[in-house]
Amino acid sequence: MAFPKVLIIRFSSIGDIILTTPVIRCVKQQTGGEVHFLTKKSFAATLRHNPYVDRLWTIEREVSEVAAGLVREGFTHVVDLHGNLRSLETKQRLWWGHLLAGRRPPRMHTFDKLNFRKFLLTRFRLDRMPEIHIVDRYLGAAKDLGVSNDRLGLDYFIAAEEQVVGPEEDYVAFVIGAAHATKCLEETQIGRLCQRIDQPILLLGGPGEAALGQRIAEQHAHVTNACGKYSLNGSADLVRRAAVVLTHDTGLMHIAAAYRRPIVSVWGNTVPELGMYPYLPAGPQPVLAEVKGLACRPCSKIGYATCPQGHFECMREQNLQAIAQSVLLAVET
Repeated sequence: MAFPKVLIIRFSSIGDIILTTPVIRCVKQQTGGEVHFLTKKSFAATLRHNPYVDRLWTIEREVSEVAAGLVREGFTHVVDLHGNLRSLETKQRLWWGHLLAGRRPPRMHTFDKLNFRKFLLTRFRLDRMPEIHIVDRYLGAAKDLGVSNDRLGLDYFIAAEEQVVGPEEDYVAFVIGAAHATKCLEETQIGRLCQRIDQPILLLGGPGEAALGQRIAEQHAHVTNACGKYSLNGSADLVRRAAVVLTHDTGLMHIAAAYRRPIVSVWGNTVPELGMYPYLPAGPQPVLAEVKGLACRPCSKIGYATCPQGHFECMREQNLQAIAQSVLLAVET
């Protein structure tokens, strides 16, 4: 039997792509086939050094940038882990391209995003989501390839030249940003948490958090601001070496899970029930800090720039003392 040639599609974003890595690894190892991955160029760093990806394809904006090259590859299977219009266009171009070339079209396998169930949860607070992690749902899209979950968790790879110089002592990596403000603690809360955690703290985030990180660091001698100072993979290396990672629901949270770091994750308008909590099948199990029982939560599967209700209770009511204690306990153990 010929080995399969598989194209996996996920265009964005950082966390979502990292959550596809068990699919990449299992397809490669369990089928012996050739694995290609298609994503946006801006997220290529997440998979650039993944040894289970035989070829990484990237686009700036349009599938047409790579469509002809993809057709020439002659894929036997396409595993669509995005399920949007762009991935649908990719599949259509491959289907017709193969037919016009006189070749058998690839078999198409598409991830079910469960958008209606997400709508019920975020709009009416009716939880009909399956009690399984999104990683297992991703793997379900590849089941026709004979792939099963190897329970080895997420992968993240960086090159030696991407490693950075960080603190020598054990430190807490505090990821203070996220894609949306309603996923983040407020500045005063971040400062109060830093005050309660009497361990060296390294603040991580992108350029958008640089000024916030600097303000926090100036108020606390044991806090160092690294926001905006490193590439994604440089920040990933700092996460890799942290004693514990305190984080919002964001991409670096999933990188921490890939490196099996102890995680304390803080949840605002999103909820773990959406299936994207830290994936650590072999432990250590994460601490999930959230304000339960709010009639307005979750208000979105992604997030907003400001609280739609104006009160922002999902973050403002967080138990900061309990969060700090969870971080300190993880450092001790």
